[in-house]
Amino acid sequence: MVLKEILINEWGSNTVVPISNFNTLQLKSLIKDISKFYDIPFIEVNKVTNTMLKEATPLAKKKHGIRAGVYTPTFEEVCEFSETLQKFFLKHPKVKSHVEGLMGQIRSTSRHAGGVVIGEELDRYMPLIASKGVRQTPWSEGQAVRQLEPMGFIKFDILGLATLRMVEDSIERILQRHYGIENPTFTDIKKYYDENLHPDVIDLNDQDVYSNIFCEGNWMGIFQFTESGAQSLAKRSQPRSIIDLSAITSIYRPGPLSAGVDKAYVKAIRDPMSVKYENAIVEEITKETSGFMIFQEQIALLAHKLGDNINLDDANLLRKLLTKKGLDPAKQAKKEEIMTKFVRGCINKNITRDVAMDMWQKFEYFSGYGFNKSHAVAYSLISYQTAWLATYYNAEWACAFLDKEPESRKEKAINIAKSLGYTIKPLNINTSGRKWSILNKNTLIAPLTTIKGLGDAAIDEILEKRPFTSVEHLLFDGGVVARKLNKKSLDALTRAEAMSDLMDERFYGDKHFWSAVVVNKPKSKKKLNENIEEYKPEGSFSTSERIMHIQSLTGIYPISMVMTERSEKIIEQHCLPPISEHDSDLGASWCIPIKVLTKKTKNGKWFHTVEVIDSNSIATKIRCWGVDPKKDIIYLNKPYVIKNPNYNETWGFSTYGRIDKKWMMIG
Repeated sequence: MVLKEILINEWGSNTVVPISNFNTLQLKSLIKDISKFYDIPFIEVNKVTNTMLKEATPLAKKKHGIRAGVYTPTFEEVCEFSETLQKFFLKHPKVKSHVEGLMGQIRSTSRHAGGVVIGEELDRYMPLIASKGVRQTPWSEGQAVRQLEPMGFIKFDILGLATLRMVEDSIERILQRHYGIENPTFTDIKKYYDENLHPDVIDLNDQDVYSNIFCEGNWMGIFQFTESGAQSLAKRSQPRSIIDLSAITSIYRPGPLSAGVDKAYVKAIRDPMSVKYENAIVEEITKETSGFMIFQEQIALLAHKLGDNINLDDANLLRKLLTKKGLDPAKQAKKEEIMTKFVRGCINKNITRDVAMDMWQKFEYFSGYGFNKSHAVAYSLISYQTAWLATYYNAEWACAFLDKEPESRKEKAINIAKSLGYTIKPLNINTSGRKWSILNKNTLIAPLTTIKGLGDAAIDEILEKRPFTSVEHLLFDGGVVARKLNKKSLDALTRAEAMSDLMDERFYGDKHFWSAVVVNKPKSKKKLNENIEEYKPEGSFSTSERIMHIQSLTGIYPISMVMTERSEKIIEQHCLPPISEHDSDLGASWCIPIKVLTKKTKNGKWFHTVEVIDSNSIATKIRCWGVDPKKDIIYLNKPYVIKNPNYNETWGFSTYGRIDKKWMMIG
């Protein structure tokens, strides 16, 4: 249960009320939905929706004198500057008419993820609405909620981070392995946190932590640094303090990135002498971020210290005014009043009017993506705590990380652990537990809970009755309750290869074992022996069957069964990225085909649609045009390097012509 729900249960739905989100009709979805109603071909519509913003955005920015940063053109500006949309509306005037009438209208109501208003008997003092049986305010995030504050209502953001569960889980393992506490209580875990990880006691200047994680790049579930872009920015800028981490995470957002702040920041970090400060006050406030106004608080401090009688309240108000669009006349007048005081104060401090106005323009420019420092620092403390655990208790942190990752990212997480030197022991009925566990310093054991079709009752029975020394011990002598560990559970265990240790010399392969033990489940030792004799010809599952079993039962594609040492060496030597991280500048990527469909175009020409997977567990489709089905064969479950695949947003990846010219099997 999330904290927001706990508060509602504790204090009542009239005291803790979630705020609303109103989802409005947007241009792209409107055009698609209305065009579908009029049976306009999807390809025609998709071309318009993929092109119109690319055409309109640069021209709209030029119109407003915007040279950098993010700008979203209005509906009117898209109509004005997108030639593709203009032609589409001329051809389909009914679509245009509907879009004009519906644009911006409320499409649906939902609840904010963490925003709540807290107060006594709120139902007596404000109107409440119901959405799917839950009471919530009719006000939404942003300006609407801020208007409640003068009336005495306060909005709180109740945030829940999965990372905190990882921290708790890793501390639990630390207490078990290093402190001999078999079943740590929450009090035990909190005590360890307070004594070792609390911001008041942890050494925030431990350079081993910065070197090991942020500088060298040993990433594994580090909070705010799970994306390759954030990791790259950290390695390029080599952070050495909490403020450095806060600056990186503040810059790694769409606004600053699109304005190229990341590149300029890294350049300034590497060459501090190139940074020029207007005066000592500017240096004092912005030196910690290499001369950049990264935090909103820096703008407020500069206004306060450089301006003429701008108090801290007005400076903070300026911070808020600069980050809001569409100010009313009173607030616009207040902003201009503060600007006049700022310029006057700068002149009094021997800064020219031109330099002062240039600094004001920087205020407005940087405020477009300036981040709240108190927020950034608080989050960076969590990033540092996770890095500390990953540095000093790496195995415990690795298990907590692997337990937390959802099925869709599990294989990528396993590959991250392997890349950091861990060996992953396969599923085993005698050693796998409920969670990822540590066999030794560099070896981790996958849990039984990853097997689909294996319920809690079956796992409880296994953990209670194991170890099992033979298949007879499991089926007949171990006291296992058959209804708890039934045929379905045995099937899942066997095909997931978790019972391989029980397969002795009597069995001629894993399929022989499966048939004798599961398919025709014996109720006596005599029947088991008869099955062993009867199913001898079954032998072993094929490699493709084993791959299919493991993937379907665990959700993880067993790349280790496909990749040879040679193929891994080739990929490493040539620094080849997986197809899901394709870089057109490198020109080649690797992947593993798992499905091939061969079809004909309308013109009667053959093409393949190949579904591939890679180490990120991301399935990607690649179309191979102009192929000969008899000659251009792509083998499944074999690693390939694809040379210079084509890519566009509409069709994705494609190759053209003979397969052996573009696809090179490795292994």
